[in-house]
Amino acid sequence: MSDGNTHEYDVLIYVANWPEKRIHAWKTLLTARAIENQAYAIGLNRTGDDGNNIHYSGDSMVIDPLGETLYTKSQVDDVCTITLQKEKLDAVRNNFPFWKDADQFSILP
Repeated sequence: MSDGNTHEYDVLIYVANWPEKRIHAWKTLLTARAIENQAYAIGLNRTGDDGNNIHYSGDSMVIDPLGETLYTKSQVDDVCTITLQKEKLDAVRNNFPFWKDADQFSILP
């Protein structure tokens, strides 16, 4: 947040290679990122097997700012179109304004 009153982003996008045997962590952490940032989170995860015979199940997801899953797909490659609602995002931020408690800081180069 730039000035304590506005959000710098509305959508987080993560591209990942989470193996199927750790997919619970992927789903949990992606949901947490949406909730803690009060933003939509889009997670794109690979599918298939790699050269080391590690299986990737996909489980790509779109999560809303309250942690609800709007889209998920497992075990197949997929392309999807989804409309994110700015009004819903604004309502969440207005009803749960915990972002106002953020500390102001900057990282110097």
